[in-house]
This record gives sequence, structure tokens and C-alpha cells, in this order.
Amino acid sequence: MTVSRFHIPQLDHSPSADQPAALRSYGWASAVPGPSLLIFGAVHGNEQSGTHAIHRWIERFESGQVRLKRGRLTMVPVANPKAFIKNEREGDRNLNRNFVPQAQPQNFEDHMVNALAPLLESHDALLDLHSYSGEGRAFAMTGPLNNTGTLEPFARQQEEEAFAKAVGLPVIVQGWLEVYEQAVKASGGALRPEHGIGTNEFMRSRGGYAITVESGSHEEPQAIEVADRCIAGVLNLLEMADVTVEPVAQYTTHHMRQVFMRESADDRMQQDWQNFDPFRKGDLLATRADGSQILAPFDGCVIFPQADAAVNREWFYLAQTDHS
Repeated sequence: MTVSRFHIPQLDHSPSADQPAALRSYGWASAVPGPSLLIFGAVHGNEQSGTHAIHRWIERFESGQVRLKRGRLTMVPVANPKAFIKNEREGDRNLNRNFVPQAQPQNFEDHMVNALAPLLESHDALLDLHSYSGEGRAFAMTGPLNNTGTLEPFARQQEEEAFAKAVGLPVIVQGWLEVYEQAVKASGGALRPEHGIGTNEFMRSRGGYAITVESGSHEEPQAIEVADRCIAGVLNLLEMADVTVEPVAQYTTHHMRQVFMRESADDRMQQDWQNFDPFRKGDLLATRADGSQILAPFDGCVIFPQADAAVNREWFYLAQTDHS
């Protein structure tokens, strides 16, 4: 099939945030053996493009427009019901930080981790659909290169890279956790290592592979189309459904290398940096409160700038860029 538009009614936020709706998943299994794929939407409650796109695919499978050719497919349109009902990023806390099962859950997201973790453990691959505030380009995020280290050992780099390219976005960001570790060490205790563990990192720790897609801005209808196309792309890659997708001619991969923390409320960026803004080695990036300058250590681009970051929190990341 060719990916087409479906009418999606306005999402219902009516239940009380104190009594959030139950977590719902939708699954199909083929008699033909194959991979097991898991797709999440609304890990952050105000990031709903993935939810809309997943509902389109539920309709396609339920109506018979698409059939599962092999393997097993599970979709969770709303991974954080409380945050979704509030239409806010978090219910009690950020579900995509400290995604670690808890023997004694303390808040709503702890309970969601305990409910979602078995799904992750029972699947081979995860597509986690997000969106962001402000303007910018859609992109996919992958994890580390193959390694046997202690931080995030990994042996499925090639599969994960193919997965990221299959979603059809020309921009890929690689290497989050190893750079976040730098932030933890520089934060003076404000950040903890477990806060770097999200759905993707948990999936890799259980032997699977995963990518996050930032499909566009929260309120942009095109973000739904991007998320829809991403689902089609991974189904096509894994030969789980007959879909037609357009290939991407060139990919740009930004390898995260360094993080700068905000040390004072008077620290100032040199300009209003946006995701993927380029710089050259030696360019002035920011100025500290004491007048010292932060100069670019290499040619690259800015990633995840937060001009209003709290003191001892990540201010901006730097990445080096490859084209392929």
C-alpha cells in the first residue's frame, strides 16, 4: 500500500488527571515467524503526533487495509496516560528519565515503567515517537557504536542504524548516553546517572535495539505525517507489511561529543542557537559570567540548546557531523 491520510478525531483529554485511563496496547501476531516490533506514542503527554499516527495504523490493520505478513507487532498509542490527560510533558515526573523498574513504585511514572518494561523485554525493536516545542527539523536518535564497555554495551549497531535510516528522515543524532555521562559528572550532583536511562537505553540493556524519532513541533500537523511515514518505513524494512516508502538520498549523522553546563544565571550564549546550527572550530559559542569565553573545539553543530537552563544543568551539546 501507499501511505495515505486518515481522518483522526480530536483526542479526548476528558478523564480526570487523578484517575488516568488504563494503559492500552494493540497487538497483532502472524503465523509466519519474524521480528517483534514495539511502537510507543506519548511517552511525554503533550507529544501527540505519534499517538495520532499510531491510531491511523490501528485503523489500517483493523480494517484489513494492511495485514501483518510476519512476526509480531505491538503499538501503545499513549505510553503515559496521566501526562496525556493533562496534556503536559509529565504526569508526576519524566517517564523517559530513570526508566528503571521499581520494586516499590513511588509515583505514576514508576507504575508505567513497571507496566511497559515487560513489553520492551519481549520485543526485538522499539520505535519511540516524540515531538518537540518550537521550530526545527525532524530527526531520529540512535545509541552507541558497538562496544563492550560498562556504560552502554551494545552489539546491534548495524541493525539500529538501518532502523534509523528506514524512517526516512535525513538527520540522525547518535551517542546520547555517553555525553550525558559527562553532564552527570559536571553537575555537582544535580543530575544522576539513572536519569540518562529512557525507553531506548532500557531496550538496549535487554538485548534489543531502539530509536527515538522527533517528528516535529507539538502543534504542527505535519509532525503526524512524519510519524506516520516513520511507522511505514520500519514495517517496510522488517518486511512486516506491504507498504511503499520513498528512500532518502543522503543522511547526515551528528555524533554527540561534548556538553557544556550552565554554571551561572549570568552565563550567556553568543546567539540564539537552534538545533543543528553549524559552527567552525574557534567560533565563540558562549560567554561565562566571569567573562571567560567558550570557543568551539571542532567544526560541528549545536544540539539541544537550552538558553534558560537552570544552573548545573545541560546548557548545550556539541556534535560532529558526517554525511553519507
